[in-house]
Amino acid sequence: MSSSPAPSVPAVPLRPWPQFADTAALSIPISFSDATYRINQNLRYFVGNYAVLFFLILLLSLISRPLTLILFLVISASWVYLYLSRSEPLELFAFDIDDRIVLGFLTLITLIALFVAGVWSNVFISVSIGAVLACLHAAMRAPEDQEASPYENLLSVVDSPTRGDYARV
Repeated sequence: MSSSPAPSVPAVPLRPWPQFADTAALSIPISFSDATYRINQNLRYFVGNYAVLFFLILLLSLISRPLTLILFLVISASWVYLYLSRSEPLELFAFDIDDRIVLGFLTLITLIALFVAGVWSNVFISVSIGAVLACLHAAMRAPEDQEASPYENLLSVVDSPTRGDYARV
């Protein structure tokens, strides 16, 4: 066994789907800066959910090519097992394998499969559609359950009962 400290294992949190799909949390951002703040917060908070969304869109684009679909299901299972869901370092023949080596190997296998299968256009279109959907969801979802918004003080004045005798616009 190696005497070096255990490498850090990446963790991609998957948030509960009812929280991700909560329509009560959707609203139109009040400004461009609010939209960029929401996108930044939601992309970090729901990174696992957005990854699953990208994966499902990719699989739907490959449904007309069953052998390629099976190949990418196997590759995806390898990614999940070898890189995303491990809680301890990968060990092979009594040696700890560094996460960078696992990441490089999985990336190489994925790129070879993309090249051999010839599905570059499917992947490009799927990633584009997934990015648009993820950014749209992230901009529309108010991140009030994760952290306080920097605009919270400004927004609380609008609905405050102590705002004075001003008419509501």
